Amino acid sequence: MSAVQLTVDADGIATLTMNLADRPMNVLSDALMGPFADAIAKVEADAGIKGLIVTSGKKEFLAGADIDGVFLMTDPKLAYDAAEAFKKILRRMELLGRPVVAALNGTALGGGLEMALATHYRVAIADPKAKFGLPEVKLGLLPGGGGTQRLPRMIGIQASLPLMLEGKELNAEAAKQQGIINELASDSADLLAKAKSWCLANPKPVQPWDDKKFKWPGGDSRHPAVVQMLAIAPSMATAKSQGNYPAVTNIMSCVYEGGIVDFESGCRIESRYFANLVVSQVSKNMIGTLWFQLNSINKGKSRPEGIAKSKVTKLGILGAGMMGAGIAYVSAKVGIECVLLDSTLEAAERGKAYSAGLLDKAIKKGRETPAGKGVFLDRIKATTDYADLAGCDLVIEAVFEDRAIKADVTKKTEAVVGADVVFASNTSTLPITGLAKAHSKAEHFIGLHFFSPVDKMPLVEIIMGEKTSKETLAKGFDYVQQIKKTPIVVNDSRGFYTSRSFATYVNEGLALLAEGQHPRSIEMAGLKAGMPVGPLALQDEVSMSLSLHVMEQTKKDYAEEGKTYVPSASEPVVLKMVKELDRPGKKAGKGFYDYPEAGTKGEKKLWPGLAQAFPLATEQLSQQEMIDRMMFAQANEAARCFEENVVMTVADTNIGSIFGWGFAPHQGGALQFINAYGVAKFVARAEVLASKYGPRFKPAALLVKMAAEGKRFE
Repeated sequence: MSAVQLTVDADGIATLTMNLADRPMNVLSDALMGPFADAIAKVEADAGIKGLIVTSGKKEFLAGADIDGVFLMTDPKLAYDAAEAFKKILRRMELLGRPVVAALNGTALGGGLEMALATHYRVAIADPKAKFGLPEVKLGLLPGGGGTQRLPRMIGIQASLPLMLEGKELNAEAAKQQGIINELASDSADLLAKAKSWCLANPKPVQPWDDKKFKWPGGDSRHPAVVQMLAIAPSMATAKSQGNYPAVTNIMSCVYEGGIVDFESGCRIESRYFANLVVSQVSKNMIGTLWFQLNSINKGKSRPEGIAKSKVTKLGILGAGMMGAGIAYVSAKVGIECVLLDSTLEAAERGKAYSAGLLDKAIKKGRETPAGKGVFLDRIKATTDYADLAGCDLVIEAVFEDRAIKADVTKKTEAVVGADVVFASNTSTLPITGLAKAHSKAEHFIGLHFFSPVDKMPLVEIIMGEKTSKETLAKGFDYVQQIKKTPIVVNDSRGFYTSRSFATYVNEGLALLAEGQHPRSIEMAGLKAGMPVGPLALQDEVSMSLSLHVMEQTKKDYAEEGKTYVPSASEPVVLKMVKELDRPGKKAGKGFYDYPEAGTKGEKKLWPGLAQAFPLATEQLSQQEMIDRMMFAQANEAARCFEENVVMTVADTNIGSIFGWGFAPHQGGALQFINAYGVAKFVARAEVLASKYGPRFKPAALLVKMAAEGKRFE
């Protein structure tokens, strides 16, 4: 059966319906575009066809490019030809000399929206779940089907650039307000009726850019207002991307250059920049991890097989601080009844108020209503009474990182809900097997490590204790997906995977400071490496008081276990900042940075006293040397975790590093960084770093073995 059906009604209006077999969504593959081109040829040859409606036989319109095919391309000529071939079909469609309408019955992203932009009119069903946008930049690519040329000519350069540079996805109403969609419909019947009505009323439409009188909305690249914007846009973009994302530069180049040439030339320019990105290492890194590996995780690759799916209906949350409050918000958001328990009602209510604050912001942005806020907050019960936990089918503990406190709340909870209800700890460092000793059934105990702020961070690290059952893992996995987060599964160890590996980035930054490297240089090296913030700013965010507490708890645990505790290179810096200088971090308004007082405007600034506290060394390292130290420390620790089976799959390791602590996304994750660098080259460079800066850089034994065997992480 063909992927495209073409029918013609009594009024001469043809409907082209895309319905790719054996795929849940339509994608731009040869299997679709071959029949699509044939259908366009039939319309070209039949003068009796008065108009064309392009729609989909699936729930969504068109998801975009066939990423599988794009990922395999290594020849820029093939990438260029593929982009040109797609554009040629779209060009034939918009030059039919008859009205063409896109009847968007659902989501149209990437190439799907580019196809719609090549029609004369776009009608979409007003479905809040449908998304419209050009998100290619998120995979290191750019819109290669004419998107960088049609969109600016349609809504203006200034309005279109943010949509492409940030990969924004709009709902139907927002897309209409932007001028991307022309009209909204209530349902499928209304959609097709409005599409046909427009065809009949507009027999000879011409695309704006094909009109001899065409003027760019807001001006082309030579217009004074646009020139002023383009003069500063590259520097603003570089400040965010640090030059790590060539797609950002290429998109701006396509729009700028396209703005001083004709439409056809602009499209060829776009194809060249597209081909450049397709074969780049950055796009291979990002597609491999943020597409293939992320999809495998979301499809349940790490979930035990043969266990029925479950849903949480009533959730208990112990501790109403930032983490507990955030967990309550994301859970109530998907309709789960939440019991938010703390030692005082004031603290519990404060935790509930966190949700109220987020909802107030959503109301201001038009994403929520006052009535909806009331219904939402009714799902969260603030309490101090453990009896309110009765009936919970999952309980998450999010109290202070202290074994005794955690054991106390575990026992009090079990006394109410029983031993068969799954109990989870949100600890970020304490081994789950040890915490599970406070529960009478360790097989029902698991770690669910959220990241702060919970409402924004997409990852949850699921930690298996020694006795955690597969059923308990499945329950935790299902809950994480229920609240629309990405789960990775790890085995128990101190710091698990994310906290243990993340700590190496901060530790290396603090070690550099202790060695006398300039704090501004350290921070810039972190940003240039692709990390979201510098290591000193990140340590301030985490709080040095908390880091000190974790160090002290770890020392105690090591002593009890008869192990030798080896302090990290950063420990003296933390001790000095907290004990001597009383600068514990952002929460106190002073750490490595000085922070503006709460409620006042201003930016954080590096504390001038750092120069005296940590005198500058005569020899300052190069930026690349500092970048290598920070990146190799993280990647090597991730490899050790993989070697020790703390983290069990390459996908979980890579996605955990990006979503968990912000490891440079353009590198595709910690293990992909090693792949792209070359395993043998990584081992050699790590040996050099170890000889200069200490044994923490010694390459993981697994890497040495892989280098000898010519292997890579797959």
